[in-house]
Amino acid sequence: MAKKGRNYVEASKLVDSTKSHALEAAITLMKEVSFVKFDESVEVSFKLNVDPRHADQQIRGAIVLPNGTGRTQKVCVIAQGPKEQEAKDAGADFVGGKELLEDIKKGWLDFDVIVATPNMMGELGKLGKLLGPKGLMPNPKTGTVTMDVTKAVTDIKKGKVEYRVDKDGNVNLMIGKMSFEDAKIIENFNAILDVITKARPAAVKGGYINNLTISSTMGPGIKVAV
Repeated sequence: MAKKGRNYVEASKLVDSTKSHALEAAITLMKEVSFVKFDESVEVSFKLNVDPRHADQQIRGAIVLPNGTGRTQKVCVIAQGPKEQEAKDAGADFVGGKELLEDIKKGWLDFDVIVATPNMMGELGKLGKLLGPKGLMPNPKTGTVTMDVTKAVTDIKKGKVEYRVDKDGNVNLMIGKMSFEDAKIIENFNAILDVITKARPAAVKGGYINNLTISSTMGPGIKVAV
């Protein structure tokens, strides 16, 4: 495990890791213990009582946060014909077909999200070993494999975020910036909490959300009472 910096250690002393806070109090504390000068991201982490080895317990999807993330994402659209112009009109940063796939194959990854039309997934799928581990492979469940290119690009630019449970039952995602007003962070937090809560698999017995924390990019996690 990497050694924690002195500032992080000092900030952690101000947070009782055994105590759960009301959301408003957790946000206040998160901002109080921030020790960096840049505008950090605000992140939430769920520890869920699920077993992702079972298909019916793989929590995955996407949501357009009410107030966005405060971050502009570069969108690459893989399409051909009229859909290319549609993507450009929607504000995509990079648009193309096989020529873009060749660039990606050579190592070009100067984007945050890929949107693809279904007819391009056969070619794109060949790059699975490159894109999969980086979380860049488009997926119908997150709305990134679609014929409605305009909606896909527009949603991403508005602040769409993807969520996915890892092999240990954790879901981590960004919900804003430290410069956001508390009310906007609260609204975004409640939006993703609602989505995760509704995604509870029928097979789960007992508690579902075992732990929920909010933190800044560099700061310690602060437990939020569910």
